[in-house]
Amino acid sequence: MGTALVYHEDMTAARLLWDDPECEIECPERLTTALERLQQRGLEQRCLRLVAREASEAELGLVHSPEYVALLRGTQALGTRELQALSKQYDAVYLHPSTFHCARLAAGAALQLVDAVLTGAVRNGLALVRPPGHHSQRATANGFCVFNNVAIAAKHAQQKHGLHRILIVDWDIHHGQGIQYIFEDDPSVLYFSWHRYEHGHFWPCLRESDADAVGRGRGLGFTVNLPWNQVGMGNADYVAAFLHVLLPLAFEGQMLATPECFAHLTQLLQVLAGGRVCAVLEGGYHLESLSQSVCMMVQALLGDPALPLSGPMEPHGSALESLQCVRAAQAPHWVSLRQQGAAPVLSSGTRCPEGRPSPLPPGEPEFKAVVTQAAAALSSLLDQLRLHPTPPVRVAVALTAPVTGLALPPSVLCEEGSLPQEEMQAWARPHEALAQDEALIALGKVLYLLDRILDGQVSSGTAATPVPAAAATLDVAVRYGLSHGAQRLLCVAVGKLDRPPDLTDDGRNLWLNIGGEEATAPSIFHVSVPLPVTPGGFLSCVLALVLPLAYSFQPDLVLVALGPGHGLRDPQAALLAALLRGPAGGRVFALVDEESTPQLATVLARVLNGEAPPSLGPFSMAAPEDTQALMYLRGRLEPRWKMLQVAAPP
Repeated sequence: MGTALVYHEDMTAARLLWDDPECEIECPERLTTALERLQQRGLEQRCLRLVAREASEAELGLVHSPEYVALLRGTQALGTRELQALSKQYDAVYLHPSTFHCARLAAGAALQLVDAVLTGAVRNGLALVRPPGHHSQRATANGFCVFNNVAIAAKHAQQKHGLHRILIVDWDIHHGQGIQYIFEDDPSVLYFSWHRYEHGHFWPCLRESDADAVGRGRGLGFTVNLPWNQVGMGNADYVAAFLHVLLPLAFEGQMLATPECFAHLTQLLQVLAGGRVCAVLEGGYHLESLSQSVCMMVQALLGDPALPLSGPMEPHGSALESLQCVRAAQAPHWVSLRQQGAAPVLSSGTRCPEGRPSPLPPGEPEFKAVVTQAAAALSSLLDQLRLHPTPPVRVAVALTAPVTGLALPPSVLCEEGSLPQEEMQAWARPHEALAQDEALIALGKVLYLLDRILDGQVSSGTAATPVPAAAATLDVAVRYGLSHGAQRLLCVAVGKLDRPPDLTDDGRNLWLNIGGEEATAPSIFHVSVPLPVTPGGFLSCVLALVLPLAYSFQPDLVLVALGPGHGLRDPQAALLAALLRGPAGGRVFALVDEESTPQLATVLARVLNGEAPPSLGPFSMAAPEDTQALMYLRGRLEPRWKMLQVAAPP
């Protein structure tokens, strides 16, 4: 079970044969540059390379009309003038004698990837394709797109593999209206698109790209449009969209993002559907930024930790307005949004006013601004790569004694080291619970592994502690981390693990206790919430409180402690650990008590190693008391931790 990379060099054959500034950005170098960068970074070699095949005309017919397929087949024999004349019949399209072959390969690559993932040959994968497809419709080419590659792949997954729930996430800068039209009445496909909209002034300038276009018929609520109404949306805006819109809906239904942001978004998607993610590269026209983003995505698919996100994690006001509108539009159709307080009344704020639409490519001044911003993002990425080199060991496990039934992946290191005796005793001295030999030995192993994480030798780890010493061990681990290099440490303590009263609120430590007596926030750096009553309540707690706090705080180390009475099932604990890999760039240390099952230690090691967490099971609603606790804490903490916001301030 690995990651597939699907490609065929013939997809570079089609190119623009006449002068057309609108279409010249869709060039073969989009693929070759991305592939070269994957090779330079050693990522292609880590993937299972699959050579794309052509989609059959019957497979194309899953979405497109026979007449349209025949028309495209006929372009193979046309001359340049005839191709140019035919191209002008469509919006922002150019045709080439090789277009039909290339477009069949593009669709075939998506089909091949779906087959590989759904037959279990690979865990996930990426198809590098051109021409793109998400604008094309049943009988119309549009916006560089010829055949709708992703829609064809989804129909194929339904018909050949019997899938009943498919999530399509479209994060191109333009709205993929072609996919929307194909599935807008189909409740088995949830289509989510964020796109630059500018109140209808940005291409494709469609009324149905707005937030209140939610599908039709049986598909009501299964089209989710998140329109960005101003330029400059950043990492915080995209992550907020996932946390507050996409992931709640996906679990219920079973423009200036930096390259590293795409790794975080990919990681967030991998907790769904057992990690069966099929990524299809379609858009992207700034070659260097595109190639770096492709590398970040492939690294995430391979299970590598994502780089920490750069810049302030505070959504723009315009982004919050869009989030508020889309949540309101979708609330009638989704319980999870209604429980979070999304009022099912759509503001007219995103309505498309009259105005002259923008053309497909940006104007010259705007394009220069985009290039400048992309260059700044790439510079930041290179700095991040220098500051955060990939540790030689992805996951290590420290156990006090051999455990039967522990099925660890071969790449997971069983750590045997311990701190020197004198140093270990000095750290243990303030705690009576650590005086016993068993507790002292466990503490030495915990601190040794924590030291290896802090010095960059290990990315993440998990360790066991005796139950009576769980709270004391966590206290020492927090203090040790803060004194040995951690600048911002997030502690997520589940169960009976209260925050030590003498731990200072100096802004370097955020303590979140899941399992407190009541919902309370004694300070902005100390938050306590009762253990949710239902699995749905736990999911809401993670998506609406834990992750927004984590991304707002931007820690460089996360400690997850599952203490006495933590009450989490293994899939819940695994989901929590998996999602917390993102905010700290993969530096997560999970502490579990020795009475936990060997299966818990195994599943935590696997998710920290990049595998998908087990399914939570059927969706369940949050209990009213869980929802009330979350709403209270969000209202209390939003002024400081901006990623908790789901609506623009009045």
